[in-house]
Amino acid sequence: MRVEQLAINSQCTSHRNLEEALDAYAAAGFRNVEPHLNLIKDWLADGHTVEEARRLFESRGLRVVASSQLEVICFGSPDARMPNLRANAENARLIRELGADKMIVGTDGPEQNSVEALGLVADAVRELAEVTDDTGVEIAIEFNWSPIVRSLQSAVRVAELADHPRVGVLFDTAHYHVTPTKLADINRGSVRYIKHVHLDDMPDKPADLTHRDFDRVLPGEGVIDLPEIISALERNGYDGFFSVELFNAELWRLPAKEAARRCYESLVRLCS
Repeated sequence: MRVEQLAINSQCTSHRNLEEALDAYAAAGFRNVEPHLNLIKDWLADGHTVEEARRLFESRGLRVVASSQLEVICFGSPDARMPNLRANAENARLIRELGADKMIVGTDGPEQNSVEALGLVADAVRELAEVTDDTGVEIAIEFNWSPIVRSLQSAVRVAELADHPRVGVLFDTAHYHVTPTKLADINRGSVRYIKHVHLDDMPDKPADLTHRDFDRVLPGEGVIDLPEIISALERNGYDGFFSVELFNAELWRLPAKEAARRCYESLVRLCS
């Protein structure tokens, strides 16, 4: 992992305004940012334009590399799914206008989980990719942000069934830790679908009793063998961004610049 691959997800400094957050990320040393779309949309709602948002990032030497907001609704009637499809398509266009090319999504689930139901997830995500062909934005399915896509294996199965070059997987080390995903699953066959990576660590307690979000700690402060995972990803062909994503109450209580500094320093220690 190289310094130029490091990124920060704005969830690490939750409840901050966009300008304060970007000042903090730039001061910490980050050059790549993964802002949650709520942060962007709140700023736009205050009367700003997308072009002004782009200049806000550029003036601080930052670029947007990915973003997220919504799940993809895959089940139910077409009439019920259509507003969600339109909203996700609008998000993809906003992400493209901000200069990024990755949109991370979750999914809903069926009444009864089954391998066959993964085909309906694949159909819905492929449809989203097709209606956003003009953006070039890649759709990364985040496993465990879904009641059915619960592991790297199931996310890869969906990507395989979707059979679209812009449909892939978001790999998150916290989800890796708390799901049936194993190190051996990070192989050439799965990594070819991984579009983006979230890095975080987890405390020393049973994985099945660990909350997938709110128990996250800074990389290096938990029990996940992050160097081993990063090595497996890179050995099998991953060369994208590594974005720290934490939902950590202790970090949220800190000034944004201090929280961002701690995030950056925890990542730099993992760089080769």
